[in-house]
Amino acid sequence: MSGKQEPGDGLVRLDGSEGEGGGQILRSALSLSLITGRPFHLSHLRARRQPSGLRPQHLACVRGAEALGGLSEGASVGASELSFTPQPVRAGDYLLEVGTAGSTPLLFQCLVYPLALAGGGRLTLRGGTHLPHSPSFHYLATVWQPVARAYGLPVQLTMPQAGFYPEGAGEIVADVGAPQEPPRLVELPARGMLREVHVASFVGGLPFGIAERQSRAAVLALRERGVLAEAENRPLPVGRSMGTVTFVLAQFEHTIAGFTSLGERGRPAEDVGREAGEALARFMETGGALDEHLADQILLPAALLASGRLGAATPGTTRFTAARVTDHLTTHARVLERFLPVRIRVDAAGAIEVTPA
Repeated sequence: MSGKQEPGDGLVRLDGSEGEGGGQILRSALSLSLITGRPFHLSHLRARRQPSGLRPQHLACVRGAEALGGLSEGASVGASELSFTPQPVRAGDYLLEVGTAGSTPLLFQCLVYPLALAGGGRLTLRGGTHLPHSPSFHYLATVWQPVARAYGLPVQLTMPQAGFYPEGAGEIVADVGAPQEPPRLVELPARGMLREVHVASFVGGLPFGIAERQSRAAVLALRERGVLAEAENRPLPVGRSMGTVTFVLAQFEHTIAGFTSLGERGRPAEDVGREAGEALARFMETGGALDEHLADQILLPAALLASGRLGAATPGTTRFTAARVTDHLTTHARVLERFLPVRIRVDAAGAIEVTPA
């Protein structure tokens, strides 16, 4: 089994109607079950979503977890509960199809940690790469990836082909290494001074002028708020899908933040670019060191560090501040505490601490 199992640990029972009530609980539980060797039963699956129950993109995560090492019971589209029993995770290479509108970044984040702890390998995931309600590939590659490396988890990400909603048909490839020496303490109380802002505007299968209009709008939105940005426009290789995306990356003295805006049929390119620029501007009005998405995503490696699964590290503590405390974050925190011997304190003002229990 990847990682070590706590003595006396058994079945974890989870209520999917708690917290944000969406797919976060399932993805977190699958990853943690593979890591710890603890089976789980999840009831009231996605009870706060319409339609409720297991959807195809969530079923893809279950099948991905089974491929790494596990058996599920009750996993079918529309199901309101399921059980998962992990088996030893096998290091190696995996090719998984998420489906047309399924998110490859979300499946990747579900599987990358168990695979790394098992010794590493390669994940080739096919489906959507830039979708609503999901991290974009560019966010993974430029914001999440440096954080993973800081925790001693080497991952190299590439995207041979982009996939937009609804056709998908994209592909991301992740070369996942075994854990290296972990940090002893991670402290990110403040982001520090803004050093650089980069606007990247992309089109796949559409006229290149759309990318230029998006980037101009993003740069202008930032300039209106006193922020200077460099911009680049690039085409993306696509298969069946077509789409556009604007991604704004901000390098601060101590942290990185990223903001994605997706094009859609009938939406002016200027609106897409402006949305991404304004997202960074709103983040800079907060006092948080991490944007709300990274604040959620850093919890799992922080919990692995605190529980000793990345190697001996004392005190093994992570402290940071978030721009906003979301239901996603607090739900993720509670699931982590059910599987691992960690304590996650979340202050309403945005101060978060992950420590050994």
